[in-house]
Amino acid sequence: MLEHLQLDEGTLAYDLTGDGPLVVLAHGMGDSRHSYRFVVPELVAAGYRVANVDVRGCGDSSTGWPSYTRGDIASDLVALVRHLGGPAVIVGQSMSGGAATIAAASAPDVVTGIVELAPFTRKQDVDLVGLVRNARHRAGTFQLAKVMLAGSLAGWLAYLDLAIPTKPSDWETERNRFATTLGQPERMAVLRSMTRTSPADAGVSLAEVRCPVLIIEGSADPDWADPRAEAERILRDLPEGIGEVAVIDGAGHYPHTETPHEVVELVLPFLRRTLPQSAEGHRA
Repeated sequence: MLEHLQLDEGTLAYDLTGDGPLVVLAHGMGDSRHSYRFVVPELVAAGYRVANVDVRGCGDSSTGWPSYTRGDIASDLVALVRHLGGPAVIVGQSMSGGAATIAAASAPDVVTGIVELAPFTRKQDVDLVGLVRNARHRAGTFQLAKVMLAGSLAGWLAYLDLAIPTKPSDWETERNRFATTLGQPERMAVLRSMTRTSPADAGVSLAEVRCPVLIIEGSADPDWADPRAEAERILRDLPEGIGEVAVIDGAGHYPHTETPHEVVELVLPFLRRTLPQSAEGHRA
């Protein structure tokens, strides 16, 4: 059931499903809560209450927010957790991975763990060697630049074709959904704004995180020449002993869409360790 949370700067839309400890799912830029369509049923079947949110400016959430930084999204996520009576584990993908970091650092009383899927969580340096050697990384970077500079819908769709090397069974429908949504000028404006934000605000928060962190990368993610190396750089910036890295072979930038079962298999043990009570239930 679609619900809404009214905040000072706009309205967040989210689905709330299931019973048990709270898990909040946050998607990446240019996407919506539908990104987690394969993950939600498995988490609910395992005994969790799942809040699947459209981050500010996306999906059914309102547009016209004054800014779209990771810090902004983190504040929204913390507000949602408090509204729903946390604590919670936050799962954030791409840009929202960085937002989850800030949320954990700023609200340790309600965020007991974070899962970062293909996260942009630290200041990025241009990898000239990687761009030369890795054709997938080079092509993905070029398409994202078209989106950032010109608001190119064709560029975003071309990027998605690279970023999702293993297409889900409903990909044609999903691709049309992206095209329809981002064909709306106000939604493309949000995406362009997000591409221009820096993950540096999340990077400075890494040292302040105290809860457990699980970083999941796809080995074929075009956003980095070496996705595992990016995850390990994040790990080094976290306090020692709280983070762990998993890499799903062959997955791209959307492992929760391409390989949802593998993601859930990694996430469930993490949830059992980090939420304050064990979840009851069984896997479907």
